[in-house]
Amino acid sequence: MLDVGEQWRKLTQYYSGARGLWRELLAVAICLALGVLLMPCLIFAAGRLALGPYARGNLFALWHDFLQGLVSGSRAAWFIAAGPYLLFWLLRGGRRLLHNEGPRSAA
Repeated sequence: MLDVGEQWRKLTQYYSGARGLWRELLAVAICLALGVLLMPCLIFAAGRLALGPYARGNLFALWHDFLQGLVSGSRAAWFIAAGPYLLFWLLRGGRRLLHNEGPRSAA
């Protein structure tokens, strides 16, 4: 049986051990996976609560429409997919500001 907690722990250990470009590529991959898999589910749930049932069917119909938007190059679909990475960058920048780690000079 798949233990999600154990898999998450392994992934976070692997990510924290990675450095440089590899770590950033790993962050992009994880965030894009969340954007493609999780964001449509959250949008479906919020839309169902606020607006009622999805006009074209169920969650899988929304996910199908979302994937078609990605393939066709829809800016909205790509913004949703990139949303977790953008949030990651905002949190990273906020943490840097809070810790006063501004840009480091070469001097």
